Amino acid sequence: MWLNEYEQQLRRDLQGVASDLRWSAVELLRIAEQLRLAGNDVDAEATLRLCSLFQGDEERLAGYAEEVKAKTITRTKAH
Repeated sequence: MWLNEYEQQLRRDLQGVASDLRWSAVELLRIAEQLRLAGNDVDAEATLRLCSLFQGDEERLAGYAEEVKAKTITRTKAH
């Protein structure tokens, strides 16, 4: 089933933001490791919690993008 132009844009937007969150989580993991190595365990743990939130949000947005592809979520005009 094909997607109209608005649904295609929505899917691309969702995938793009999900990708941004994924790369942000990767960077946060790197920062958390540096904080831990520097002896700053409190900030390292806080950073890991943020990373976990980003990963959950990334998965949710990727799921929404798949719902757009499956036509479970539709869009008839740009907002």
